[in-house]
Amino acid sequence: MSKRPKLRTVGKSIPPCPLHDFPKDFPLTLGKEIIYLLATKNRASLEGSEWEATFANCIGAEWKPSNVGLDDVVLGNTAWGAKTVKASNPARCKQVRLISGRNSIVYSFGERIDASVDPNLPGAQVLQIWNARVTSIREKYQNLRTVALIKSNDLTTVKVFEFDTIRYDPELFYWEWNKSNNLEGFDKDNKQHRFTWQPHGSQFTIKEDVPENSIVIKVKTPPPIEKDKLFDSIGFDPSWITILK
Repeated sequence: MSKRPKLRTVGKSIPPCPLHDFPKDFPLTLGKEIIYLLATKNRASLEGSEWEATFANCIGAEWKPSNVGLDDVVLGNTAWGAKTVKASNPARCKQVRLISGRNSIVYSFGERIDASVDPNLPGAQVLQIWNARVTSIREKYQNLRTVALIKSNDLTTVKVFEFDTIRYDPELFYWEWNKSNNLEGFDKDNKQHRFTWQPHGSQFTIKEDVPENSIVIKVKTPPPIEKDKLFDSIGFDPSWITILK
């Protein structure tokens, strides 16, 4: 019997924290951030770049807004894309559909939109665009994740979870045009709906299961901060305002 070759040990890139193992004070820090927003804004809103910056602050990371949208938060060798979605009852939410970018086969492949063609052709191209985007970020960061915030309409209840941002093998999925002429992608093994692509606008969404160990936070709605009290607390002086014209 031939001997197995001896191989050099390859060091694995260790992320700053295990998947879905947020810092111990993360829930309290996020709760305080939400209460601050509710007290200082005239509407319950936490989305987009504001959620990216909030999450970065909660884990001690750097907020670096990205055009790609997959590496907006960076900590060491790990990058996160941050997503938000509304739900009537975040605590009980088991699955979400996350907007994951605009994948234009017209721009990337020079194709025209034609709902009469085999849906598997444009479907595979949509996944290729996604995969190329993920690959480009993984060339810079060894670990790539997505953190999702499921929020109630009044922002008093939120659910947070994260997952590895991965590439998808086009061979493992099949596609169909729906009644609205949007593309829907399904897993060949279990026939579950995984993707939706809207040709007009090129919006690409991915369905994700919400893990049981997700963090759920409920906050009390704070009283709004009165403007005059805010000005007093920051020591406002009329000299701060210069009338230029």
